[in-house]
Amino acid sequence: MNRERIAGRWKQLKGIARQQWGWMIADDAGVLAGRREQALGRIQAAHGLTTEAGEKQLAEWLAEQHKADPIHK
Repeated sequence: MNRERIAGRWKQLKGIARQQWGWMIADDAGVLAGRREQALGRIQAAHGLTTEAGEKQLAEWLAEQHKADPIHK
């Protein structure tokens, strides 16, 4: 297991903890930040990417979803 995959799994764990903390204190922004961090960690762990490459992939995917959303057309 390479370093990027381990970092991705750690990022997933931090995202889950952040999301749980956000739910506990009723902080919607914290919940969303935790979910984003968890998704980024999954990308990084699955593909063995660096954090920057994972963030780039996540940003591209979000941009595609934003274009495909009928509300934003």
